[in-house]
Amino acid sequence: MVTDGLPHRRILIAKPGLDGHDRGAKVIVRALRDAGFEVIYTGIRQTPAMIASAAMQEDVDAVGLSLLSGAHLTLFPAICRELKKKGLKDVLVFGGGIIPDEDVPALRKAGVDGVFGPGTPLQTIVDYLKAKLAVDR
Repeated sequence: MVTDGLPHRRILIAKPGLDGHDRGAKVIVRALRDAGFEVIYTGIRQTPAMIASAAMQEDVDAVGLSLLSGAHLTLFPAICRELKKKGLKDVLVFGGGIIPDEDVPALRKAGVDGVFGPGTPLQTIVDYLKAKLAVDR
């Protein structure tokens, strides 16, 4: 979608698994909306299949995953696999939450492009998405 000559990008923010804490995800949603992105928030307790289906239905450019439960090495790769199964190979996947630095290489290998830990400035995430999705600054 293009409005006023600027490309707008759609981003899905999801909370996979049984993690019920979504304050951080809601903060990210607000920051991305304030930055001009169109954001769809799926809510808590989403399965990988539900997230991939929502990404397809909403025709998103990126999927952001928020997880605090420690199941990131299982759930994030499962979501990447589900996206690929649906033919969404070009959808950018990024994630955040309580993720140890030593787990980041495995997540990247599984298809997660960006990983953001606690305390990451919101502007860092906005700038990352603008650069990755080629949105005018």
